[in-house]
Amino acid sequence: MKKFNTSPISGMQELLPGLQTEFDRLKAGIEEAFHRHGYQHIETPTIDRTEILLAKAGGDTEKQIYKVVKTAETADDADQALRFDHTVPLARYTVEHTNDLAFPFKVTQVGRNFRGERAQKGRFREFYQCDVDVIGWGKLPFGYDADVISTLIDALKILPLPGDGFLVRISNRKLLSGLLASMNLEQHATDIFSIIDHAEKVPTEATQKAFTDLGIGSENVVKITTFMEIRGSRKDVVGKLLALENSNETFVAGVNELAIVLELLEGQGLGNVITADMLIVRGLDYYTGTVFETIVPDHREIGSICGGGRYENLAGNYNTQAMPGVGGSIGLTRLFYLLQNYGMVHTSELKPVDICVIPFGESEIPAANKLAEKLRAAGKSVDLEYAGKGLGDKMKYAGRVANYAIVVGENEVRSGKYMIKDLTTGESEELVF
Repeated sequence: MKKFNTSPISGMQELLPGLQTEFDRLKAGIEEAFHRHGYQHIETPTIDRTEILLAKAGGDTEKQIYKVVKTAETADDADQALRFDHTVPLARYTVEHTNDLAFPFKVTQVGRNFRGERAQKGRFREFYQCDVDVIGWGKLPFGYDADVISTLIDALKILPLPGDGFLVRISNRKLLSGLLASMNLEQHATDIFSIIDHAEKVPTEATQKAFTDLGIGSENVVKITTFMEIRGSRKDVVGKLLALENSNETFVAGVNELAIVLELLEGQGLGNVITADMLIVRGLDYYTGTVFETIVPDHREIGSICGGGRYENLAGNYNTQAMPGVGGSIGLTRLFYLLQNYGMVHTSELKPVDICVIPFGESEIPAANKLAEKLRAAGKSVDLEYAGKGLGDKMKYAGRVANYAIVVGENEVRSGKYMIKDLTTGESEELVF
């Protein structure tokens, strides 16, 4: 018999039931936070047309996308691929269902996405993302940029993050675009955005060399690196940006938009978990204004656990109506990895089932079934142990999968009274519905 490799493919997360229970609990908490903030839930297909997915993606996406290989012709034989995020499919969805939606369209999606990048610590090829987006009709006030960020902050507060928790780093792509335009470096914009986006992942010398290799001149390199070093509170950052004395229209718009978003968030009492940071540019080319990323300061090595931004023209490839949007995403798979590896999630404390009902013998199975159904009707998850083992083995099994156990024996069937045992403390009490 051929021996198969049964380990999951590199970069794919696979959890045992106890950890999966905790993962599901955290996902449900995030979804509830999104719902509290008025976001409507939808699902888009995991597989979409490649031309749709790559229409506005840019950056490294084309190198990372998973193509779908069909072994037989289908009715829709277009080139297809797995989605790499929720935002591009959302643009297609919004155009397709425009007449049935109310705008601004506040929407949430939670599901798996796929990127064929090198698997490494805290970075996966298949991963859950929990998204919120707002799509406007013609215009979209900058208050929605703050709304998306505050919603994600509310969701992150649900999670048992280590150390000092999290920090949201906020910027605006118009700032760098305007700066480069004022320096007549628009033709190098894509390369410069990419260099800055990767600056924290490589040594400073590598960043400097990358700028030098572009041949943009040492004076321009100094201006760009000076800009990259600006970070801090709204008051400090806006002051430093204005001190650059850049009158470029795009740059000035970026300063104003950043100030508006930061002030709105401060007004909600969130000043302690946000900061302005010019290193944040986001790698995907569809972002046009506000951009943000969230880190865990005590564990920067894990990278961003949440990010997003504004996209003015994402639907422009599919229709002529201006439909600006802003959105963000929590990388739940990466975040869960962080929690697990830094001791914030413990398998031993997690049980996937509320109650295990144990019939003492075959004659007690009918009564055990009836009891299980009453418990399920009361909203409990219930496992019924049928295996023909001794009571000790049945209790051992219950201890691995459930929080409580109820033994159904001859006396219990006769009296109709049952004792429920807490499998953590060992204490028992009479079951009361």
